[in-house]
Amino acid sequence: MTIDELASKLIELKEENMRIRCNTVLQTDSDVHQMKKTRRDIARVKTVIHEKNRAAQTENA
Repeated sequence: MTIDELASKLIELKEENMRIRCNTVLQTDSDVHQMKKTRRDIARVKTVIHEKNRAAQTENA
């Protein structure tokens, strides 16, 4: 995946995380496991973006 695709995936995951958090607060859906999974997915995407940026900087240096 390109950095742009990863960035759009990151936005999508953040929106999903916000939706889950709102539902948990409103007690309409108490899916704590899904919230944990989404947070970890966000961290994974951020890690890949960071790795790709560092690799690009190394190539340019």
